[in-house]
Amino acid sequence: MKNIVAVIPSRYQSSRFPGKPLALIAGKSMIQRVYEQVRQAKGISRVIVATDDERIYGAVKQFGGEVVMTGNCVCGTERVYEAIKNDVCDFVINVQGDEPLIKPEMIGELIDVIRYDNVDMVTLCKEIKEIVDINNPNIVKVVRDKNDYALYFSRYPIPYNRDEKSDVKYFKHIGIYGYRKDFLEEYVQTEKTSLEIAENLEQLRVLESGYRIKVRETIYDSIGVDAPEDILKIEADMRRA
Repeated sequence: MKNIVAVIPSRYQSSRFPGKPLALIAGKSMIQRVYEQVRQAKGISRVIVATDDERIYGAVKQFGGEVVMTGNCVCGTERVYEAIKNDVCDFVINVQGDEPLIKPEMIGELIDVIRYDNVDMVTLCKEIKEIVDINNPNIVKVVRDKNDYALYFSRYPIPYNRDEKSDVKYFKHIGIYGYRKDFLEEYVQTEKTSLEIAENLEQLRVLESGYRIKVRETIYDSIGVDAPEDILKIEADMRRA
């Protein structure tokens, strides 16, 4: 059995929603909601919150979670690596700290691929059909090759449906990742790339540096929190469940 650690990178500052990890969702902080969802996933040996903020550190300690302090990191992936670089583990799952409804089954799908398919990195996608979502730059789209490896990620609606054909499909990228630990160590030593900077998508550094990302399609979805009004959507979704 391989040793798999899940890390939730969490920072206090956000241009659109400062203090987002500590925002209350139906009486619990968002970071606690994420932590509790990840703990339900099968095959995870540890769940760690990685932060550089004392307020988040204290909140996680208060609800009994495991948390480590990191230095200033330029992206979430670097924060994940800093949290586990001295740990003995085979695989690392990176779960975004603003996905309070993340399904344990989604994490299980990542584990299935990273454990059995001999890939360096894996993520998820889900088909989207609503035009408003396809055109929303906050919803990242991904296109894949025939073997389900990512060709490109973009905030733009890709592929471009030039002739407006009815059978063109669009896929939302769900921003959770699984890595081999040795690959993660290699990745964080690479320089930022031009496409990564242009789209502000760190996964593009992987592609632009010549590596591959396996993309598994899922039936599950998760609602990310980008702004305060998204809390109301999350709570409404919880009431419907």
